[in-house]
Amino acid sequence: MGFLFEQTTDGNTYFSWLMNGLLWTVSLWVTAGVAAFVLGVLVGSLRTAPSRALQIIGRCYVQIFRNIPLIVQAFLWYFVFPEVVPTAFGDYIKSVPPPWASFIPALIALSLYTGSRVAEQIRAGIKALPDGQLKAGHALGMSTFQSYRLLLIPQALRITVPTLTSEALGLLKNTSVALTIGLLELTAQAQQINEFTFKTFGAFGSATIIYLVTALVVYQVAALVERSVEIPGSGESVRR
Repeated sequence: MGFLFEQTTDGNTYFSWLMNGLLWTVSLWVTAGVAAFVLGVLVGSLRTAPSRALQIIGRCYVQIFRNIPLIVQAFLWYFVFPEVVPTAFGDYIKSVPPPWASFIPALIALSLYTGSRVAEQIRAGIKALPDGQLKAGHALGMSTFQSYRLLLIPQALRITVPTLTSEALGLLKNTSVALTIGLLELTAQAQQINEFTFKTFGAFGSATIIYLVTALVVYQVAALVERSVEIPGSGESVRR
């Protein structure tokens, strides 16, 4: 792995290329994760709303964005979207400088795709609650919106923390799709190092280790969050 600290053509080292790629990977992961979480909570709530029309809207969103491959969505936002919008707006999109020209389409694709998956987890969490929760909220004088915001969603989130952890780890790995539209995230930097040095094992082995360490850190943080929000009576110690 010593070649990682050799000087590159731009005066940096190959290791700094990997760290720069990691920075873009984490930035994409965090921003897409926040957007996907907000979308998922909103759409998941729509999927269980008393209104049939809202349920249909939520279902359409999930069926569209969950069933189109992520890489296809990235291509659509990067290559197709600027061509189908009004010319002036399309020209503006095409004039956005790198890396934002690649980062923004990747962010949109990852957010919409992951949001559809989170929505189904939130829906399952709400459905797992007793049927009387919403009625109890109405009996206390709450509107449906207030009942969801104050009663149903907080409980559903506590139930779905383990699955949301898995989704967060999946999103971290899915950020590598961004390399197909030109974003120099971690995998793309490893590929670029391989092209410059022909050290395939070292380049991708280093990227693999960085992914693994990052994922383990995320998992440990998520485990702490899971324990802190665990519903009393549902822990391992109680079940034993």
